[in-house]
Amino acid sequence: MSEYDTEAKVSAAESAALELAQTSNETRSDGLRAIADAILERESEILEANEKDVAEAEAMLEAGEYSQALVDRLKLDSTKLESIAEMVRSVADQEDPLGKTLAARELDQDLELYKVAVPIGVLGTVFESRPDALVQIAALSLKSGNSVILKGGSEALHSNRVLYDIIEEVTADIADGWVQLIEAHAEVDAVLEMDEQIDLLMPRGSTEFVQYIQDNTKIPVLGHTEGICHVYVDDAADLEMATDIAFDAKVQYPAVCNAVETLLVHEQVAESFLPEMVEQYESADVEVRGDERTREIVDVNAATASDWETEYGDLIISVKVVEELPEAIDHVNTYGSKHTESIVTENADSAAKFMQSIDASSVFHNASTRFADGYRYGLGAEVGISTGKIHARGPVGLEGLTTTKYYLEGDGQLVATYAGDNPRPFTHEEFDGEWVPGTRSRN
Repeated sequence: MSEYDTEAKVSAAESAALELAQTSNETRSDGLRAIADAILERESEILEANEKDVAEAEAMLEAGEYSQALVDRLKLDSTKLESIAEMVRSVADQEDPLGKTLAARELDQDLELYKVAVPIGVLGTVFESRPDALVQIAALSLKSGNSVILKGGSEALHSNRVLYDIIEEVTADIADGWVQLIEAHAEVDAVLEMDEQIDLLMPRGSTEFVQYIQDNTKIPVLGHTEGICHVYVDDAADLEMATDIAFDAKVQYPAVCNAVETLLVHEQVAESFLPEMVEQYESADVEVRGDERTREIVDVNAATASDWETEYGDLIISVKVVEELPEAIDHVNTYGSKHTESIVTENADSAAKFMQSIDASSVFHNASTRFADGYRYGLGAEVGISTGKIHARGPVGLEGLTTTKYYLEGDGQLVATYAGDNPRPFTHEEFDGEWVPGTRSRN
């Protein structure tokens, strides 16, 4: 792929973004429903392509190049495709994120200022091996009126091509060129230089990868990085609940970024809690690595310093016994990736202290970390989970893909009237009103 071809794709997306921003919610939602229907209708074609990706990935696994977790994330089946289609329909059913009047202010009589939600424009995304990520990102982009440049992992090449073709074919009449697929590293490098055409980059991957993107572009970057998540079992925890939560957070789907990687246990309940917990983990083939105090209670492998800062993405968990709540908080803030953290306790004060002291995009009380997800949050889907603080944080759904525009409705007013020796004063009065083009709400 030549640099010219990449520029042509981005240019087409840029033109389409202007057109897409003017489409109705009905048009965009109908496009999404057409995508969902087409995914189910072309199931055999998608699964055939996915089988090629999985076969190649399993060969790389045997060669020691890929992890089992990566292969697991790559696999699609009929049930998964039904889930993907349901997700797309869920996005279609979300409230229109565009055109909302976020604030209305009278500057003076017949001079009204409106702050309105609008699309960001052209999005650039680079994401990992899960083919469903391509559909999620495209669906959210379309619903929010944004064009998008998609770059998936090479391990999902065949799956991504078919899914992209489906999306492009059934939505071309909405805004031709709004969705583009790039594949080569050279194309990514070319995209990083297009700061005048692309408005936001959203990479999903390791901290090192996101840092690379940030260091090599002038385009604003909304990064989705590693998920080093913790569950802390407090001395006031319901231990049966704690066991269920810690098991679900690790075992339900260990290959994803909101799975727990480190379990922290208060010393007052460690002897009562750990034997049953470890037994359940081992029954699910989870390798448990414990600190010295943990290994005094249960027979597990020794944890090293590197375990506290490792995202396993696999059936492995590290366990540490702590003396008190402040030690647990300090450990999480030291080693966590600002993704998702959870405390299990019946003490409301301890829960509040933990939740307010932890620096993370999501903090839970008596719930599995696996709930950190755009679909489960009612956002329809997510383009990723932002662990930064600007401009969106946590699961990034439709709202995170919008920005704002100010509209001023006047009646011939001049700045000179409000300046000079005897300026007319502004009223600056907030009011409830929706922006309607060419009108003033207070009339």
